[in-house]
Amino acid sequence: MENQDTERQVAKYLLDIKAVELQPEKPFTWASGWKSPIYTDNRKTLSYPEARTFLKNCFAETIRRDYPDVELIAGVATGAIAIGALVADLLGLPFVYVRSASKGHGLENQVEGVCHEGQKVVVIEDLVSTGMSSLKAVTALREKGCEIMSMIAIFTYGFPVADEAFKQAGCTLRTLSNYNALISLAKETGYVKEDQTETLLEWRKSPETWGV
Repeated sequence: MENQDTERQVAKYLLDIKAVELQPEKPFTWASGWKSPIYTDNRKTLSYPEARTFLKNCFAETIRRDYPDVELIAGVATGAIAIGALVADLLGLPFVYVRSASKGHGLENQVEGVCHEGQKVVVIEDLVSTGMSSLKAVTALREKGCEIMSMIAIFTYGFPVADEAFKQAGCTLRTLSNYNALISLAKETGYVKEDQTETLLEWRKSPETWGV
């Protein structure tokens, strides 16, 4: 995890630009069918230069400091392609992106771009929920012979199932911000009320059964 100042500032940007929306009384339905009081679309950050630049710099600073031997930046499609490319550009490194599955035509690539066996890779992700789709990218890069140094995401819900999935995969997950930091800030700033905060925290305990 990053420092608390970074977590709070990233959370503030996500709330301010409505990349994260909280609706405890009118839950969203995710693609998985889960009911949820929160919806996250971090692609919105690309439309706001100040937020986009802050995120890009946070990613780059973390990578320079903690993964100085990195040789390649990979973005998870589609949400992290743009921010990943911006980070790679800032660091002067090669970039690839990873599809959720191989293309059904042409070269049938899952990894788009050029990577080499033994390359040290940091994977950029926009959002981690259960971790399943994020780890598909890690698997695809490992199948190419790449060495995964870490995955770094803008935001995570902090589900135990995701923590366990990354542990089982032997992949480190770092995030710029997280659900706890966001809910804490939302409560402090009056974005949500006390009873809504309780609902939001209750959801995180068992998201697959909440609201059913």
